[in-house]
Amino acid sequence: MTFSELGLSNEVLQAIHDLGYENPTPIQEKSIPALLETDRDYVGLAQTGTGKTAAFGIPLLETIEPFAKTPQAIILSPTRELALQITNELKNFAKYKEGINIVTVYGGADIRKQINQLKSGAEIVVGTPGRTVDLIKRRALNLSEVNTVVLDEADEMLNMGFKDDMDTILEQTPEDKRVWLFSATMPKEVERIAKNYMTDPFKVVVGKQNSSNENIEHQYAFVKAKDFYFALKRFIDYYPDMFGMVFCKTRRDTKEVADRLMQDGYDADALHGDLSQAQRDHVMKKFRNKHLQILVATDVAARGIDVDDITHVFNYHLPEDIESYTHRSGRTARAGKKGIAISLVHPRDAYKIKQVERQINKKMKLVKVPTGEVIVEKQIYHFIDSVHNTEVDETLIDDYLPKVFKELEEFSKDEIIKKMVMAEVSKYLKAYEHARDLNAKPGKRDMEESSVKGDRRGRDANKKRIFINVGRNDGIREKGGILRFVCDASGIAGKNIGRIDLLDNMSFVDVDAEYGDRVVALNGEDFEGKTLRVEYSKGKDSSDRGGRRQTRNHRSGNRRRTRSNNSKENYNERSFF
Repeated sequence: MTFSELGLSNEVLQAIHDLGYENPTPIQEKSIPALLETDRDYVGLAQTGTGKTAAFGIPLLETIEPFAKTPQAIILSPTRELALQITNELKNFAKYKEGINIVTVYGGADIRKQINQLKSGAEIVVGTPGRTVDLIKRRALNLSEVNTVVLDEADEMLNMGFKDDMDTILEQTPEDKRVWLFSATMPKEVERIAKNYMTDPFKVVVGKQNSSNENIEHQYAFVKAKDFYFALKRFIDYYPDMFGMVFCKTRRDTKEVADRLMQDGYDADALHGDLSQAQRDHVMKKFRNKHLQILVATDVAARGIDVDDITHVFNYHLPEDIESYTHRSGRTARAGKKGIAISLVHPRDAYKIKQVERQINKKMKLVKVPTGEVIVEKQIYHFIDSVHNTEVDETLIDDYLPKVFKELEEFSKDEIIKKMVMAEVSKYLKAYEHARDLNAKPGKRDMEESSVKGDRRGRDANKKRIFINVGRNDGIREKGGILRFVCDASGIAGKNIGRIDLLDNMSFVDVDAEYGDRVVALNGEDFEGKTLRVEYSKGKDSSDRGGRRQTRNHRSGNRRRTRSNNSKENYNERSFF
């Protein structure tokens, strides 16, 4: 099937032709005709990189009344990057359509400029939930005339703590609107959104529901914690043309892994919550332009990233929320290409493999961490292939060749070849001269735990209440802000956090007992210039009194800090991580 068979206007078909597209992807072929022909609500389930933006963007543009200068559609996305990407694609499709103005609203940018853009008139608004709510509260954004709401990557928005914001936005829209929901997975939280705000939606599923892209090969290796970094390096060296992402649990791990890679000579950088928007943009620009080979990121910081040609995704740590694995691995194998997702797994976490396999509906392949000998061999043959495939333009090197020939005339052909190979791979020969085996083996106890833990449903309802000395007066306006901060900084999943009380000068967070120590370990960290006090709540908290008074325990502070902000890490092999 071609786009011309989908019943589209000549203006949109011309724009699609200009972009070089001829045939719709499966999600586009199934969605576009249905969205054009019916006013029913819609649920589309497909992996990232399958063309979902065009699947909803093209029919949306065909139904917009031009020159109305009032929002007829609101598209919500989890991150600034994805919102800008959606806007860019919509503008490309609307190239020959007049009177359709698209405004993007997101945090970290001048809100006054966005308010002025809305005042000038917008038929379509693309925004992140937090900034959209802010504009609604300022009465700068009126959604009373909206007839279509698009929730893109709905599962990601819920994972990032935008549930309350999404509810607020949807409540501001007319009851007779259409809701189009796109998601890579369909967890219970997304089903709740569909149940509460959609009427008899029709569903389009590309691939198996909650499954992984068929073009991704899922691998894992058992490695002891102290060897994680060295195992990661070996996999990177084993794939000379690798262009990939490394996912870590916490900001601290992300910084340390990226710093270590840069110190060891790799083109790497980190993406985490401590970066300003300008710093984040700079890192992403380098990665998109392939000035970086490796981007190290947390789940939260990487939300919405859409970069082509990523060949590998490395899970330095498996995510606490197994559903996040699908989003991580979905960064590779886009647009029909193939990719590899490699997870480093401690033997005691063997049970998580079964959880991931259930999530992606596919078996993962156990692989060995490459030995030094195998890496050197791979690098040598890669070098020979590059020499073999290099086209020589003598006009560019003629001036240099006489001196080159003179310098090498004393050597035979065999000697020159040996020296060239040695010069190319000497660093690998030295690095792996005495390389040890990094592969670990799960013991009998680990495998027994695997059969028990891997089949366990739900989570421990026991919660620990934790005090944090930041609140509304520190610029946190919504509970989702606390949720995102705790998840990003500690590496735990949103589903492991319960009730949140956001007060003026402090907050209280209920966390699954098994993850409490990880959150308390944030004590002494920096939060926008303020030193955090994080501790288990002692006695009755002040949430019932509106946050006007603090208990003596919290007022006195925690004199015994868990770790100092100025402490230095020991980077030797024994203690790293």
